[in-house]
Amino acid sequence: MNVLWILLGIVIIVVVVMLNTVVVMWCERKWMAHLQSRLGPMRTGFHGALQPFADALKLLGKEDLTPDGADKLLFLIAPLIAFVPSLLIYAATPWVASFTGVSFDTGIFMVFAVAALFPVGILLGGWASHNKYSMLGGFRAAAQQISYEIPIILAAMGVVMLAGSMKLQTIVDSQAGIWNVLTQPFAFIVFFICVFAELNRIPFDLPEGESELVAGFNTEYSSMRFALFFVAEYANLLTWSLLTVLLFFGGWGGPLLPGWIWLTLKTYAIVFVVIWVRATLPRVRIDQLMAFGWKVLLPAAMVNVLITSVGIITDFYALVIAEFVAAAAFIWIVSRLGERSGDKARAAAVAAHAEEAEA
Repeated sequence: MNVLWILLGIVIIVVVVMLNTVVVMWCERKWMAHLQSRLGPMRTGFHGALQPFADALKLLGKEDLTPDGADKLLFLIAPLIAFVPSLLIYAATPWVASFTGVSFDTGIFMVFAVAALFPVGILLGGWASHNKYSMLGGFRAAAQQISYEIPIILAAMGVVMLAGSMKLQTIVDSQAGIWNVLTQPFAFIVFFICVFAELNRIPFDLPEGESELVAGFNTEYSSMRFALFFVAEYANLLTWSLLTVLLFFGGWGGPLLPGWIWLTLKTYAIVFVVIWVRATLPRVRIDQLMAFGWKVLLPAAMVNVLITSVGIITDFYALVIAEFVAAAAFIWIVSRLGERSGDKARAAAVAAHAEEAEA
């Protein structure tokens, strides 16, 4: 009987995650379209609601090709290695108070450990494709995710320290009075920036840089193997949005409405912000990406741990004030970096233009 319940739980997780992935795909198309004064898909179903299913049928009908010279075994299993962790994470993630996954005492690190497998699939896919663009995309993904996993875990440590537990349900329960986004705003900013890098989303979508890498690690993939990468990306978008809500926005807590409705509304609000950023910002360069991770986000996350530890020992209100001051200083520093990041390139372009004019 226990085995049947476990199998039923697995089926429920897969169905819910896949349905939500379909919804997120449609939402991204429509929200980005409206943010950019377009309509988006309109012909397939009401307001294009059936477009994700049409895409699935199209991918099922495509020929499944393996490039000459590719490592066939790794080429086959790489999409699975990328896709399976996007489902496994939910086994340790509490959805609502009355329905949770496996209750680990170290649940948050279980989530991070499983999420760390996603870039392994991308790296294997790029390496096995026997394509230089794919290989560069795979290496970029591995370097990017390794660089940003350290500050994102350190940012989450501030929340863990306040809750006194690494159990996700305990972290949610500890926010019954006040959300962590108000007590840990500095940690939230660092964490949320790292989420974009973990998702390979603009402005950090370097592994798929179409302008220089064609499509990056998935250049050689077609049919359902490409679909697995595609679905894994959108499932991870939902996963990281859910984790952000659990850590910083009180999880399923909220007045009047049932917990699962609050959790859904908050999660899709984060999804909307991620899509909003994609519709707004340009892509950064790979050197800017790496430098920002190691030289800015990592020290910032360590400073947040220091501020949190001192605040816990001394005074809670002093901690909150210090967090807001640190967050304001961080925003100012990052805005100055963005303002000056293109100064040398612009100066070089002006000098080159002047030389051409004199010639």
